[in-house]
Amino acid sequence: MAEADDKGGTSSLEEIRERINEIDESIQSLINDRARIAQKVGVAKGDLGSAVDYYRPEREAEVLRSVLDRNAGPMRDEEMLRLFREIMSACLAQQEPLKIGFLGPEGTFTQTAVFKHFGHSVRALPFHTIDEVFQEVESGAADFGVVPIENSTEGSVNNTLDMFLTSPLKISGEIELKIEQHLMSKFKGLEKIERICAHEQSLAQCRGWIRETLPHVELIGMSSNAAGARRARDEDGTAAIGPEVAADVYELAIMVNNIEDRPDNATRFLVVGRKLLAPSGDDKTTILLSTSDTAGGAGVLHHLLQPLAEHGISMTRIESRPSRRRKWDYVFFIDIEGHAEESPVSDALAELEKASSLFKVLGAYPTAIG
Repeated sequence: MAEADDKGGTSSLEEIRERINEIDESIQSLINDRARIAQKVGVAKGDLGSAVDYYRPEREAEVLRSVLDRNAGPMRDEEMLRLFREIMSACLAQQEPLKIGFLGPEGTFTQTAVFKHFGHSVRALPFHTIDEVFQEVESGAADFGVVPIENSTEGSVNNTLDMFLTSPLKISGEIELKIEQHLMSKFKGLEKIERICAHEQSLAQCRGWIRETLPHVELIGMSSNAAGARRARDEDGTAAIGPEVAADVYELAIMVNNIEDRPDNATRFLVVGRKLLAPSGDDKTTILLSTSDTAGGAGVLHHLLQPLAEHGISMTRIESRPSRRRKWDYVFFIDIEGHAEESPVSDALAELEKASSLFKVLGAYPTAIG
């Protein structure tokens, strides 16, 4: 290392900057090498026709787990995962960007979930309803869809569950997103805020902070946080609450970060696609089933699920919904650990299918990473 000069170590700093430049050149060169290799993968697979034919969620999950295993710091796992997701997203987009449908409008937490899972080198297509997301993926207009399935404080999203009763789509992945609520506007200074516009859930999740910091402002419930952000963009004295992506989309400045009352609030999203995935090494399976005799109540369900216990399969979630076949008839959505095509899960599912009046594997997919 060069000796420091009279200005307090400038020569040493210059050497550090030069080393950073060398590392940057190496990183850039390696990223381009990776992109060229990705192109060769496409050539090896032949002319498959679209980006979805080159995308392998199970392979991506394996790569990301390796990233976590290798990471020795000082960069946090979360940041390292984000960087590698963007690199893989950009490499895949050389062929053609993936088309991802999501529950819109733009600037929602669902769009944030899209970018977290797929990176920013995709075409994010907002749709008005969960039904539309499913329809567009079924038709092939979108390669995958992203829809909310449950919130840690608000519970399940029943509309998403009900779509699986009739849809042929499979679950291709899950995304766990920490819900971070930010106060945003087009002006500076909390004293200028006259009203806050946001979805009712976001207002409720930030009510304690608002009561303590801005007790006299008017609170206006909106159809979505994106609608609140649009109003904040267009109105003087109006602020909005929502994710960082809303500030980007509607050109607002974030006034205060993380104003949510509960820092542990999170939403789980599902990625829906048209194919059942191969095992990735750390998977979940979601099944839909119904008992052949609902009159027995909980006893019948206990008997029906006995194969899971006998094969040592962990059940992580169960939800019931009306079957829509006849009154007082219910179906059960069940998440279990493991992949549907691998033993002992496959053995347990074979026994479950025999004992059920309705049985369907909705998906076997990598467990959420990061």
